[in-house]
Amino acid sequence: MQSLYDVAAIGNAIVDVISPATEDFLVEHGLTKGAMILIDDARAVELYGHMAPGVEASGGSAGNTIAGLASLGGRGAFIGKLGQDQLGDVFAHDIESIGAKFSGGRIGDHQTGRCLINVTPDGQRTMCTFLGAAAMVSPDDVDPAIIEAAAAVYLEGYQFDPPEARRAFAKAAGLARGAGRLIALSLSDSFVVHRHRPALLGFIDSEVDILFANEDEICALFETDSFDAAAEAIRGRAKIAAITRGPKGSVVIAGDDAHAVPAAPVDKVVDTTGAGDQYAAGFLHALAQGHSLPACARWGGLAAAEVISHYGPRPQTSLKALAAAAGL
Repeated sequence: MQSLYDVAAIGNAIVDVISPATEDFLVEHGLTKGAMILIDDARAVELYGHMAPGVEASGGSAGNTIAGLASLGGRGAFIGKLGQDQLGDVFAHDIESIGAKFSGGRIGDHQTGRCLINVTPDGQRTMCTFLGAAAMVSPDDVDPAIIEAAAAVYLEGYQFDPPEARRAFAKAAGLARGAGRLIALSLSDSFVVHRHRPALLGFIDSEVDILFANEDEICALFETDSFDAAAEAIRGRAKIAAITRGPKGSVVIAGDDAHAVPAAPVDKVVDTTGAGDQYAAGFLHALAQGHSLPACARWGGLAAAEVISHYGPRPQTSLKALAAAAGL
C-alpha cells in the first residue's frame, strides 16, 4: 500500500525556552547537568524567572524529528496534545507551516507544555519540562487513517510515562503491525529507561523494528557500563538499533551486522538540544528512500551536525540542500 507519510510520530507537544547558563547557575538551582527532569507549573514559573534571556521555539522530541523530516523533503504527521493558549497556537502553526499534519487536538483545562533548557558553554543542555497538556495523549488521539498511511510510526520514549500515552503506543503499534508498517521507538533519556526498564524491554521485544538510543541510554537499558556489552545485548531484540555516540558518530546494529559511521563534521558545538531527534529524522528519511543502513546513519549524522551548530532543536538550514551538497 502506498504511504501518504514517511513518518507518523506520537510525542510530547512542547515549546522550548532555550537560554545560556553557567555551571554556577545549575548548581544554584539544583539542576543536574545534562539531565531532563519533570517539573510542576510552580517550579516552571520560578525557574523561568531566573533564566537568562533566550529564544522560544516549538520543540518536543518527536515534533523536532518531524520538523527535520520536512526539512529533508519528507512527509510527516505529528500526533500530540496542546492547550487552548498562545503557546498552543505557536506549536500548531509551526508544525503545519512546514507541511506536516497535526493531529491529536487541543484541550482547554491544561496549559501547553514547555521545556526550560539551560545551555552551558560546552553545549550541554539541562532540561526542566512541564508537560501540561502534552501528557494527556490517549488512545482516542491515535487516528488509524494516519498510522496506517505512514511508512514508519515513530514513538517518543518520553511518552512512555503516562499510562494513557502508553496505551496510545500499544494501539498505534497494533495498527502499524496490521498495516505492515515499521515501528520505531526512541529511548529519549536515561531517566526514562531507569523508570520503565522492564516495560521498555518487553515493548522492544514484542513491537519495535527500529530502536534509537544514545550511548548512555543503551547502557542503562542493559544495566552495564560497557558500550560493547550493551550493543551486543540489543542485537536481535529489535531488527535495527541505531545508537548515537556524540563525536564518535553512531553504530547501527542489524542482525549479525554492525556498521560504525563517523560523525559529520561541525565547526563548533553550540547546543546539543535536538541532536538525537534530528539523527532520527535523517535516518528515517533515508530509510524511506531505500538507502542502506550505513547511508541512513550518514543522513542522520548530517542532520544532527546541523542542529548542534546553533541554538534550538530544529534545523535552521535546509537539510535537503545540505544533503545534496554532501553528495547524499
